Amino acid sequence: MTKLVIVESPSKAKTIKKYLGKDFEVIASQGHIIDLPASKMGVDLDNDFKPEYKTMKGKAKIIKEIKDMAKNADVIYLATDPDREGEAIAWHLKNLLNINDDEKCRIEFNEITKNAVKKAVEKPRKINQDLVDAQQARRILDRIVGYKLSPLLWKKVKKGTSAGRVQSVALKLIVDKEREIRNFIPEDYYLMYAKLQRADDIVLAKFYGDINGKIELKDKKQVDSIIKKIDNKEYKIIDIKKSERRKNPPFPFTTSSMQQEASRKLGFGVKKTMMVAQRLYEAGYITYMRTDSIRLSDDARKMAKEYINEKFGSKYYLEREFKAKGNAQDAHEAIRPTHLDATITMGKDEEKLYNLILNRFLASQMAIAIYDTTKIRVNVEDYIFHINGSVIKFDGFMKLYIEGKDDKVKTKEEAEDDDDEIKVLPEFKIGEILKQKELKADKKTTEPPARYTEASLVKIMEEKGVGRPSTYAPTISTIEERYYIEKEGRYLKPTQLGEIVNKLLEDNFKDIVDVKFTAGMENKLDDIADSKENYVEMLKDFYKPFNENLLKVQDKIEKVKIPEEETDVICEKCGRKMVIKQGRFGKFLACPGYPECQNIKPYVESIDIPCPECGGKVLIKRTKTRRPFYVCENNTNSEDSKCHYISWTKPKVKK
Repeated sequence: MTKLVIVESPSKAKTIKKYLGKDFEVIASQGHIIDLPASKMGVDLDNDFKPEYKTMKGKAKIIKEIKDMAKNADVIYLATDPDREGEAIAWHLKNLLNINDDEKCRIEFNEITKNAVKKAVEKPRKINQDLVDAQQARRILDRIVGYKLSPLLWKKVKKGTSAGRVQSVALKLIVDKEREIRNFIPEDYYLMYAKLQRADDIVLAKFYGDINGKIELKDKKQVDSIIKKIDNKEYKIIDIKKSERRKNPPFPFTTSSMQQEASRKLGFGVKKTMMVAQRLYEAGYITYMRTDSIRLSDDARKMAKEYINEKFGSKYYLEREFKAKGNAQDAHEAIRPTHLDATITMGKDEEKLYNLILNRFLASQMAIAIYDTTKIRVNVEDYIFHINGSVIKFDGFMKLYIEGKDDKVKTKEEAEDDDDEIKVLPEFKIGEILKQKELKADKKTTEPPARYTEASLVKIMEEKGVGRPSTYAPTISTIEERYYIEKEGRYLKPTQLGEIVNKLLEDNFKDIVDVKFTAGMENKLDDIADSKENYVEMLKDFYKPFNENLLKVQDKIEKVKIPEEETDVICEKCGRKMVIKQGRFGKFLACPGYPECQNIKPYVESIDIPCPECGGKVLIKRTKTRRPFYVCENNTNSEDSKCHYISWTKPKVKK
């Protein structure tokens, strides 16, 4: 009997063929073969939103190959990815090959291992129409928003602009953060410290307040008054509190947490993380990488237990079972290694990400870390100082893995805790007197909140329920490609165009950029997948008020004049000052006298910090993927360059 398995990617096909043997033929569809047309909306709005599916351009050859192989097959298995998009691709293949609706032709596996693939072949099922409908509803929703709003933006703003159901909310989050930064009013404050000595021991005590409670130190006069009262007076220990603090291991990776941690620890962008993870999955090294589940299978937990007990000892293992939280789709597992003795034979990026996934998975099954903490209250002239310390009693999961942290601006309270790192304190007794060695106060200024990085944007989108695991990377890529945002180092900043588009949408289409509304739509898509809602009725509920509002406001919206940024560069053809324009491949200089004068030039950005090597001007250049880097104007990329300075990071001002 000839059996045909259809998967999505050629590399996946190669791996699966190896596992299934000579009785099976495996072919890849190479992603979608049928989709909505690229040149028009392709949705019949007057006929229950019926989609107009077309064979995708360039897929005729692979469709013929699939049909030819299907003719000679006794059994056909559709093994596309285990998510809604994969279910929709399998549904299109079923229809293409005229497979009966009741045929058990769909197989899925969360990992590409021999056992998982063979088990899947033994348990085929029917196509899940609810999952297909949820995916169709998402595509149709996105089509309606994109094809209805984008022409309006072309007409009222500029050609090439677009709006999207999730991308517009992501843009609003970035714009809102920028407004928060602009509206931030800095405040001065002071942190006061005393170095105290007992015999050979010196400890650092931080000012807290007085016997009535905490005191905020806001001005120098206040600080000087306190220093005058307590300088070189008697510091007496009045209270000692010792406690045990426990730190739980992190959950295994979901798509979102993997993207965040790969950004923090590896410097990977969201798009790169998903590309590398896709290659690891298709080669059989990790489980499926699009998931918001933290669940681990019994086999996976058993695998971790054996490894941890052997490598670290039984005291480092703690049996733990995770359950999905909130709106998480628990169809498959968290992201984890498929086995623990793999040697990655791909590339350095794949090896780095694999090791991150491996260590996170193992750490999730390891013991809690335990600290001994000490908090000492010191009294001087009715003012209170604190001495804090802690030491690891048992490192637990931290022996293997410590979770990264997002870059962020510290609050006053966090700044006060800056020196509370793990440190051992000598033994003290209540009533002891400590001698002041030094007393000082540092002036600080509160800083505005940090802009989003890709990682922190994904985090906030997940927290607010905007988008799902498969949408984070393409959403960020889209708003960057549209030049709605740009990167300053690792941070995302809205462009002038992005702010204009966001304001137009905020003023006229509040639901489209409303976080709660968009999160609610995601929940409705989940309900469709769970047979709780009909997708046509859901589309009707959305489209009627959306279209009525569009008809009401489209003639009232005035065309936006985008201000052009003038430069000091003189057009050599007509003498005008050239302006900065935004084109398909980035910024360029153009003469404002167009069409009479059509002179254009490359635009080279620079920073106001001199080259740290030669003092020349530092230019900002970009890779093909628009990642910025910094290079000295005197670096000609040759051996006889006057300077060879080039860096991924922005140079700092020399103090």
